[in-house]
Amino acid sequence: MAERTRLTAVETVREEGSWLFTIEDRHGDREEVILVPCEDDGAEVKAWVNVCPHEAQRLDPGFGATIREEGIVCPRHGSLFEPCTGDCDNGEAAGTTLRPVETVVELGSVYLVDEDARFRHAGGIGSGDGDDGDDDMPGSTSHIGF
Repeated sequence: MAERTRLTAVETVREEGSWLFTIEDRHGDREEVILVPCEDDGAEVKAWVNVCPHEAQRLDPGFGATIREEGIVCPRHGSLFEPCTGDCDNGEAAGTTLRPVETVVELGSVYLVDEDARFRHAGGIGSGDGDDGDDDMPGSTSHIGF
């Protein structure tokens, strides 16, 4: 699959706190992915499948992931995932790690480069392409923060 697709600007992810998009895998299954700012390791942003590995809870329910200084908050149990590594060391999800999606940043833009994923649209499943959901759902740049 290995297509290189421009997703958004790094500045958009920083300003909004997260950016949601939908991918399709080799089998045609769709998954939501969140981009989050990551300053600690110089990567600028990281992409994670939009699911808490503890109980398959969406981290971004469609109107923005809750981001605190410490990390990405799971809305079900309050576990915090480190935005640069995806690791969780607290709460019900302690010892789990978010599943990464490969991206690169070049000249201020974020590109999807994951060989197992094809970009479908900005926003979550059921938004953006009109073929499987409600187009009135919030978009990829809606955000909740504390």
